[in-house]
Amino acid sequence: MSKSNSATFSLINDATGDKYALPVLDGTVGPSVIDVRRLYAETGHFTYDPGYTSTGSCESALTYIDGDEGVLLHRGYRIEDLAEKSSFLEVAYLLLNGELPNGQERDSFVDTITHHTMLHEQLINFYRGFRRDAHPMAIMCGVVGALSAFYHDSTDINDPHARMVASYRLVAKMPTIAAMAYKYSLGQPFNYPQNELSYAENFLYMLFAVPAEKYVMNPVLARAMDRLLILHADHEQNASTSTVRLAGSSGANPFACIAAGIASLWGPAHGGANEAVLNMLNEVGHKDRIGEYVKKAKDKDDPFRLMGFGHRVYKNYDPRAKVMMQSCHEVLEDLGIDDPLLDLAMEFEKLAREDEYFIERNLYPNVDFYSGIILKAMGFPSDMFTVLFAVARTVGWIAQWQEMIEDPTQKIGRPRQLYTGPDQRPYVPVEKRG
Repeated sequence: MSKSNSATFSLINDATGDKYALPVLDGTVGPSVIDVRRLYAETGHFTYDPGYTSTGSCESALTYIDGDEGVLLHRGYRIEDLAEKSSFLEVAYLLLNGELPNGQERDSFVDTITHHTMLHEQLINFYRGFRRDAHPMAIMCGVVGALSAFYHDSTDINDPHARMVASYRLVAKMPTIAAMAYKYSLGQPFNYPQNELSYAENFLYMLFAVPAEKYVMNPVLARAMDRLLILHADHEQNASTSTVRLAGSSGANPFACIAAGIASLWGPAHGGANEAVLNMLNEVGHKDRIGEYVKKAKDKDDPFRLMGFGHRVYKNYDPRAKVMMQSCHEVLEDLGIDDPLLDLAMEFEKLAREDEYFIERNLYPNVDFYSGIILKAMGFPSDMFTVLFAVARTVGWIAQWQEMIEDPTQKIGRPRQLYTGPDQRPYVPVEKRG
């Protein structure tokens, strides 16, 4: 919980000489914030902050990012430790409940999630209403939004038990929904969940198994999938998370809120960045052409952009990228894949560490830089990349939504604006308009 700081910021209106004292609030770590909630009431002015780059929209105890130092914490635990030592469902429990589970709590949570993975059978008819070539994210938006019509017993946001059931259902069913979207696009039969498999194993089974032959689980790929889910579980107040919170602030049911988050994630500047990295590497094609494309990236008049470098928040190496690079090597080595794109990516990374252009602008590789190569090696088409992101981020969205609902200070989101249109003017009948 935030606490008041004894310091205040003074705001002076140079025209009138009026002075206003703005309170300062402290969090656990990170920058303090200037409390402007009373600014309009006391001064008649709003703040102007396009993209909310300097605005704290909420109070949260879930995730902390230190962009300057390259640190990402979930409930105080470093992402590197969670990715190396934990599992996705243990991290999900941590985000939803605030603490890592003991053995009994972990087993109970895993059992509950495992036995909620099946979808209502009538939802299969819903899939058949889509065209075969529909983008899987379009299907995800529609199916997740439709869950409230099938599980209306858990849409009462004022009932803590209903909120818990909805949260568990979403975490459990999202891999099933995603796998069915993939299978539908291929024209292959759906695979039902297998309770003896882990979360990541079950996801891979539903995605890649076919009735004609026994599916053999690859533990390296299962571990890589679990790690990928952990790395994408939550990332503070990004665009999709803010969308979920804003939708939830109106009192919308949790299924509708998560569908809104999926729609926001679909944007190429957010969830589609790893696909853009692959496209860039394919365009460059060979290590000999890196210099040519770096020169194009440095040219302000050239539309080419280096994808997978830099981040809105991180001004240092994205800690998730280090883990992703390790997974990338493990997966390609296990599969016996000599992917020239990986060699190309490593040359780009080496350049980013040495070239002053990259160093001065803090253009370090981010989590998207290697994730696309991993997913391509595992057999995913590029239009499934963002779907996998959505499966992972669902637990973060739910934890953020739940936190907002339980916050006594929360109110419906209502950003203000700087109006630049015409002032009031008289209506002119159509016959008198020039």
